Amino acid sequence: MRTVVVWDALGPVLSGAPRDVVDIGGGTGGFAVRVAQAGHRVTVVDPSPDALAALARRAREVGVEVAGRQGDVSGLLDVVGVDSADVVLCHGLLEVVDAAEALATIRQVLRPGGTVSILVAQRHAAVVARAMAGHLHQALALLDGDEATERTTGRNVRPPRRFTADELTALVEEAGFSVAGVHAVRVFTDLVPGSLLDQEPGAAAALADLERAVAERPEYLPLATQLHLLAT
Repeated sequence: MRTVVVWDALGPVLSGAPRDVVDIGGGTGGFAVRVAQAGHRVTVVDPSPDALAALARRAREVGVEVAGRQGDVSGLLDVVGVDSADVVLCHGLLEVVDAAEALATIRQVLRPGGTVSILVAQRHAAVVARAMAGHLHQALALLDGDEATERTTGRNVRPPRRFTADELTALVEEAGFSVAGVHAVRVFTDLVPGSLLDQEPGAAAALADLERAVAERPEYLPLATQLHLLAT
C-alpha cells in the first residue's frame, strides 16, 4: 500500500530486457528482491552489514540472486564503477546526505539514457504531521525548512532534509538530469486508520486505487508524505 505508486511508476522502466540495477541504501532488499524477481541484475550498496545479511536471507528465501556490497554513496564509484547501471534506485537517501554530491555521483554511475528513481520525504506533509502530533513549535519552524527546525529544537545533529516538489525538481535538473515525472506518494495512506482497512471489505483495494488516482495530480503533491521522481 505504501509503495504502490512507486511500483506503478517503475513498471515501464523495468519492463523488457534484463537491466543492471543499483539500489543505494537498499538495506534489507524491500525493493531490490522484487526487482530481481522480475529478472534484473541487482546490486544493493548499503553501509550496514546486518542489513546486507538480511538481504541475503530474503533473496535466498525467494530463490533470486542479489549482490550485496558494503558502502555508501560517497564511495559508490569504487564499489560499482562508472557507467555500470541502467537504473539506480535512490530511495530515502537524499534526506541524509549531501544531495547535490550524491546526484553527481549517481550521474556517473548511470549509463547514457539510464534512469534514476528518487524517493524523498515531502516537507509540507511533515508540517501537518508535527501539528497533528501536538508538536506545534516544530510544525511552525518546519514551514521555513529543516534548518529552521534544527535551530528551534536546539539539536546538534542536522535533521533529515525534506523537500517540496519544486525543490526536488530543481535539484535534480541542476545535476544534469531530465525529469520524466513526479508522483505523490502516501497522500491518504498515513491518514486512514489501519483498523478500517482490516474491517471494511475492499477498503485496501479502494485506498490503493485512490492513491493511484491522485499520484500525478500536482495539487496533491503538497499533501503527500513522500515524493517520487523519475529522471534520465
